[in-house]
Amino acid sequence: MPHTAPTDTVTPRRSHPPLVIVTRHLLPAVEARLAELFDVRLNVADSPFTREQLAAAMREADVLVPTVTDRIDAELIAGAGEQLGLIASFGAGTDHIDLDAARERKIIVTNTPGVFTDDTADLAMEMIIGVPRRVREGIKLVRSGQWSGWAPSAMLGRKLAGKTLGIVGMGRIGQAVAHRARAFGLEIAYHNRKPLPEAVERMFGARYVATLDDLMREADILTLHSPANPDSHQMIDARRIALMQPGSAIINTARGDLIDQEALIAALESGHLVGAGLDVYPDEPAVDQRLIAHPNVMTLPHIGSATREGREESGHKVIANIRMWADGHRPPDQVLTGF
Repeated sequence: MPHTAPTDTVTPRRSHPPLVIVTRHLLPAVEARLAELFDVRLNVADSPFTREQLAAAMREADVLVPTVTDRIDAELIAGAGEQLGLIASFGAGTDHIDLDAARERKIIVTNTPGVFTDDTADLAMEMIIGVPRRVREGIKLVRSGQWSGWAPSAMLGRKLAGKTLGIVGMGRIGQAVAHRARAFGLEIAYHNRKPLPEAVERMFGARYVATLDDLMREADILTLHSPANPDSHQMIDARRIALMQPGSAIINTARGDLIDQEALIAALESGHLVGAGLDVYPDEPAVDQRLIAHPNVMTLPHIGSATREGREESGHKVIANIRMWADGHRPPDQVLTGF
């Protein structure tokens, strides 16, 4: 949906500090600053809000501070109180919020972009290295006490240099992964809605592949960095996984529903895929036991952005967005414009 240019000011909602309701426990420095500036209700217990709690918060708050695990759909937004003027989301993603419904209610939505780029790219690289080198399997071998020592043919993995890394989604995180991967001698191929400028491609040594199918055929390792939307839902399905070369691997630090999980498990169990690195899942926090049981699937608990520095910076971005809105100005990280 095209965005129109924002004006410089918005109508302040109240003359006194806004009531800010935060759905999860944030870092102490962030919560302390929120308490200094606003009438804030914090979630000290850190229990995820139920749908009923979200609805109650939205009926009462001037500002809601949700996270990616809070699904704020059209029904919740329709039931929000008239005073709710800002949804200041903690994190870069906004696919958990019905933006069209928020626009209709003239509720401003903000996020915290750019904070977790390096953190998520670092974690993706950990798995890009770890899956071909069978790191999870090696750790388990040592911890089980079954390791019998070095041997010429034991625990053989696959080298990275000269292999093709296929990057799906060449935004901030995809580019940060390409930057890191190049240092390991990986060939970089990527698929995006449109090619990057030639100068940017040269900087990363990256080659554009026009179709996702063709990228699947080429990639020894496929890493996903796309947003979740109706077009990307289960885009990595059984047909596309079958296009990959035998012994290839898939890494996902983006969104769990980008992959058809049953198709992924079938390819892992058949040996068509040598392994996978997963930080996200379609039914979080539930993780399919077949993934946990596979010796070469790295199953991480959605920690791509989990650094103290990143989480604190994200919290301060939330605060900056609320302050600008409360002062009657456009927040710096406003997602929706045109009203």
